[in-house]
Amino acid sequence: ETSQKMSKQQPTQFINPETPGYVGFANLPNQVHRKSVKKGFEFTLMVVGESGLGKSTLINSLFLTDLYPERIIPGAAEKIERTVQIEASTVEIEERGVKLRLTVVDTPGYGDAINCRDCFKTIISYIDEQFERYLHDESGLNRRHIIDNRVHCCFYFISPFGHGLKPLDVAFMKAIHNKVNIVPVIAKADTLTLKERERLKKRILDEIEEHNIKIYHLPDAESDEDEDFKEQTRLLKASIPFSVVGSNQLIEAKGKKVRGRLYPWGVVEVENPEHNDFLKLRTMLITHMQDLQEVTQDLHYENFRSERLKRGGRKAEKEDMSKDQILLEKEAELRRMQEMIARMQAQMQLQMQGGDGDSAALGHHV
Repeated sequence: ETSQKMSKQQPTQFINPETPGYVGFANLPNQVHRKSVKKGFEFTLMVVGESGLGKSTLINSLFLTDLYPERIIPGAAEKIERTVQIEASTVEIEERGVKLRLTVVDTPGYGDAINCRDCFKTIISYIDEQFERYLHDESGLNRRHIIDNRVHCCFYFISPFGHGLKPLDVAFMKAIHNKVNIVPVIAKADTLTLKERERLKKRILDEIEEHNIKIYHLPDAESDEDEDFKEQTRLLKASIPFSVVGSNQLIEAKGKKVRGRLYPWGVVEVENPEHNDFLKLRTMLITHMQDLQEVTQDLHYENFRSERLKRGGRKAEKEDMSKDQILLEKEAELRRMQEMIARMQAQMQLQMQGGDGDSAALGHHV
């Protein structure tokens, strides 16, 4: 009976008299928030698409920064044999005390050459290299300050001038969809009427489904989220692929300064949701940055890591060799061996013939 009394009384001993029933772990999110803000955030965004689709302009517009101040645009003659390059630019952005270390990976030369068959091998090897580096750092002795350069999101720019996806678009997205979160973007959307825009969006989504391409899907809003957030998520999902216009120029429209593009017939406002999906794309990126990082960590990186461990830590080069290639190598080796044996036999025959000639001459002399 006394033990029952004790158990009834015990919890009350540690209750804060000022706030009955308060333990204190409700403060944990604040601690995490403070730590995260102090540490800062890292995010790597890759932009891929043919040159002239306004990739650089859009990135500068998204983050209000000038990542590409002095760019030399190559002429047609230089593009013929041009290979894909990887250019990573890192910029530290601070907003209301929150630091973001943003790395934008550009891929100049993609889709420019006459033969584009191998143009995305460079991009794939770059994505794998970042996974490789992270795995190496994670397995090392000093795991305190690992810099995360893994590609968290890829904006894939689709030309507005075609009738949907090109074969290169399909081949590239299929080659990387298990390695990175793909967000399809229709570039230079001000070249399309609203009807054309909707038609192109539907066509692209149908082709993505037809070719089983996995693009980044926004997570559903939790049931306890407020109605505004649920509506925002619904609108963002309905807007994929995002049709965007980029510009850093300030233009006067209706008595106020706006970022936009001035045409003889009027102004296209970058941040006007009725004109294009720029604001939706930015909202998607900012509100789902954490989810993009989590999907990279829990899905794409884990796939890479498990594959790597299966091979016992060896790189994929030997593993990925096709059977035909191995057979060809074996045949070439066999031919080399046969040629070597034939040469040795010929040398032995020559020596034997030389020996017979000497003995015959000796016998004749006697």
